[in-house]
Amino acid sequence: MVLRAPYGAGIHAPEHHSESPEALFAHVPGLRMVIPSSPSRAYGLLLAAIRDPDPVIFFEPTRLYRLFKQEVNDNGEPLPLDVCYVVREGTDITLVSWGAMLLETLAAADVLAREAVTAEVIDVATLKPLDMATILESVAKTGRCVIVHEAARTGGFGAEIAAGLAEHGLLSLLAPVRRVTGYDVVVPLAKLENQYLPSVDRILSAAREVLEFT
Repeated sequence: MVLRAPYGAGIHAPEHHSESPEALFAHVPGLRMVIPSSPSRAYGLLLAAIRDPDPVIFFEPTRLYRLFKQEVNDNGEPLPLDVCYVVREGTDITLVSWGAMLLETLAAADVLAREAVTAEVIDVATLKPLDMATILESVAKTGRCVIVHEAARTGGFGAEIAAGLAEHGLLSLLAPVRRVTGYDVVVPLAKLENQYLPSVDRILSAAREVLEFT
């Protein structure tokens, strides 16, 4: 069974149509939690979700409906669930994100590249079950991690990833893990919505702070 639903902010919808409740569903035992970051990723992951015998919550970021145009090869081939995708390789810092926020995260990585900093960017894709091994492997290489999501900070899924790094990757970390998230408020109406969403500048600020640790 697959439950598809639009989710997330960035299209000037009423506030209660713009929330990011992925942590709520990830907390329920037995549910898979999948969030694609592009049309091609959505195609492959949705095929896999339909064929999976377990119940899958499939959140489609509404902002990507309008921002992202991509040719998709309708070849009937699914993408694997339960894995994180390394969409950009790097050695200086790991940036972890999912859904629509991957756009800002990749844009921040582009800016860092112009500053001679190579950022490894990870698309979580399946939040539950979480492929923590890929994140740990990346942080073992870079020593630094910034987690980006648009859901509110408190109780957000980024905290689960940060806890996993503290439990299993502490000796790899050269700096504290940083989270760049939405704020602990209801998603505001249109004029303030972009102030709520994590921006490229906020991601860069967190990354530069982490990179200062030696």
